[in-house]
Order: sequence, then structure tokens, then C-alpha cells
Amino acid sequence: MADFTMPSLGADMDEGTLVEWLVGPGDTVTKGDVVAVVETAKSTIEVECFDSGTISALLVEPGTTVPVGTPMALIDSGAEPPAPAPARANAQQQPTVAARDLPAAPARTTAPAGDTVSTPLVRQLAEQKGIDLSSVHGSGKGGRITRSDVERTPPERPRRVKASPLARRLARSSGVDLSALRGTGRGGTIRADDVRAATAGPPSRTVESREPARPRPAPATAGPPHPARAAIAALMSRANRDIPHYYLSTTIDLAVAMAWMRDRNASRPVADRLVPAALLLKSVALAARQVPELNGYWKDEAFVAAPTVRLGVAVSLRGGGLVAPALADADTMPLPELMATLKGLVSRARSGRLRASETADPTLTVTNLGDQGVEAVFGVVYPPQVALVGLGRVIERPVAVDGMLTVHPTVTATLAADHRASDGTTGARLLTAVDRLLQRPEEL
Repeated sequence: MADFTMPSLGADMDEGTLVEWLVGPGDTVTKGDVVAVVETAKSTIEVECFDSGTISALLVEPGTTVPVGTPMALIDSGAEPPAPAPARANAQQQPTVAARDLPAAPARTTAPAGDTVSTPLVRQLAEQKGIDLSSVHGSGKGGRITRSDVERTPPERPRRVKASPLARRLARSSGVDLSALRGTGRGGTIRADDVRAATAGPPSRTVESREPARPRPAPATAGPPHPARAAIAALMSRANRDIPHYYLSTTIDLAVAMAWMRDRNASRPVADRLVPAALLLKSVALAARQVPELNGYWKDEAFVAAPTVRLGVAVSLRGGGLVAPALADADTMPLPELMATLKGLVSRARSGRLRASETADPTLTVTNLGDQGVEAVFGVVYPPQVALVGLGRVIERPVAVDGMLTVHPTVTATLAADHRASDGTTGARLLTAVDRLLQRPEEL
């Protein structure tokens, strides 16, 4: 019997809230399957399981906040008989609880008892489309219901209202029916501001008065901080307090890299053309592999080098906040694959559907503010990492080449690093390696 526990999805995460289960007791799962959706202070993340077997019991109900490491489900791997599910407790309220106090979650009712569905993904798809699986005829072996069976079946009820996690929390607390609101977010998604607008009272009518007008009180300038913003503030305060930073900067000539990229793009479809960010990220990933002293973590008062490069990419969220999901093995990805992976990563980050494996343990983070018009950015190291590379926008500057003055595209690359783990000499090697790699773009 194995425990599925609340995972740590970042150095600043102490607890998480279970949003929904995608599996139920009796479901068969394989290592890597997405089994739950968890909300942290920064984002909503799809969580994979790390064991294969059968779900024996769900120990946490959706809406419950539990500390990292708390058992949330039991997975029977076949080595021993499954433990009986504990009796369900009254769960009128969902406070933060200790593992020993957790109520048992009820079995899911999407499919009837004894149904022939074998995969959690089929259950999830049916739930999203509002389909009762008891009414679906299975075309698979032994009458098993397949994904195509569900996709061919028309929905019986409207699909789940599209709303951000914060909007759902506000709606629950204020009694607002989300289905009655019109979302102003992307694709009609209901945002927190839409819920707040629905709960605001009608404007009061103006009444004439012969009394002299009284000065109006100054309006409030700020409300409580966004949860993601508060989490970032706590982490950055810790980083500035505990990490002795040093900073380096260099200007990189991109004339060769940009010319090579234009030649490559001339024969590629528009959707598949490379952008400068792909070259910059790949060069940083390769440089991290060449300078392993900056690719890893500060743990137990010592530097621990990472065996692979997991390049964290800072992504700003539309609703506020920042996340830094990881590009695994970015140093070995071909440039087109890196671009496609990056595009998907950013899209999932901003839609609140990152996978847990995409948020875990970046070894070095890159923050690129070039699209915001910034020429240089000096960041703060994300603990327990020991380095952060900043990239500005590509701009044309005068440069001297063979004694002649000309204009080339350039970028300012910066490094913020932990002085406990390295010094300026090591940091300079990393920035020099990035420069050198960009002068040979055909090797990226």
C-alpha cells in the first residue's frame, strides 16, 4: 500500500487546497497519470501520481487545505490487501487539517457501480461534458467505454462554467451563481472582478441638499494582496534576507545569431519560425551544463549540483502573480521542440493547468522581460537555486568591428547569484559561455 501525498510544488509552498479528484476508489492508475487538481497560492496545478496500482481510498475531500506531505489517498500496488476506506466524516466546513483528522472522501458518482470504464481520463471527459456514463454504450473490448464513445455522445447538461479559482472562491463566499454571470476573461472565463461587480450594490441616487458640500474622504488605495503576490513577497523577502547576492552584466552581439535565424525561418512555415527567445534560452541551458557550479541547489549549508538542466522560465500571470515552471532537459532539446514546449508551458501556466512535474525543482531560472521593453533586468535568486539569468530586449546598438563603427542587434544578459555557492569568476564563466554559444547558433 502506498500513500499519495500533497506534493511540494515549489520552495515557497507549505500547503495546498484540493480542488478536485480525477479518480475514485477502484480506479486503476499508472505512474505519471494526473489524479488530482491542487490549488496553491500561485496557481492551479494538475498533480500526477508516483505509483501504479488501484485507488483504495480517498482521504481528503475537495476544498480541504492540507500541509505538504499529508496523505491524500491510498494506492494498492498489489503487495498487500487494500485498507478499508475510513467512514466519511461530517464536512460542513473545510479548514486546514492535520493528516490524522482528515475525513474520507466519498466515492465518485459519475459512473454507476460495476461500470466498465477503466481509465480516469474517460471519467474526467464524461464529467466535463456532463454525460452520465450509465447511458453510454461501450464499443471497446468487453463493452468497455472508450474516449471515442464519450466524444460521440451529446452532452446532457451544460459544461462546467469557466471561471478562475479565485472567482469560484469569491462566488462561494458571496452566494453568487456563476452560471448567471458573463465572463470578461479570455474565452469568456469569469474573473474575480466579474464576481465583485455582481456583488456590488446599485449606485445610490443623488439627493439635492441645501447644506454646503462636505469634503469627500479619500478613497482606499489598496485592498488585501493577491494570494500569489503575497506568496512571492514572502519568498523574495526570504531570498533577500538569507542569500548574499552578487550581480554581473554583459552585452552580447546578436548579429550572427539573428542572421542565422532569418536564414532558417525563410524556409519554415510562419507558425514554426524561431524567435530570439528560443536561441537565448537554449544558450543559457547549454551554458548551465558547461558551468555546473551554478546549476543546482543550496541545501544543508552546501551546494548540491543537479544531474540535469531544468530551466525555470518566469511567467507573469494575467490575474497577477508569477510562476516559474521548468523546461526539463532544455540543454538537449532541438530548438523547434524547445519553442513548442515553451509555448505550451506558458499557455498552461496562464490557464492554471500546469502539471506538478512542470513546477518541481528548476535548477536555474531565466527571467526575460524583453517583450516588456526592458533593456536589462537584475533579478532575485529563487531559493534553493543559486543563480538567475536576466534577459532584456533585443535592441540595435553601435559596435566597433575591425576598427569600423557599425550597428548590430544586441541583448543585455545579467546574472544574479548566491555568493555562498560561487563567486564572480564562476558567474563570469556562465555569461561568457552564453555569449560564445550565441556566436555559433548552428550548434544550438
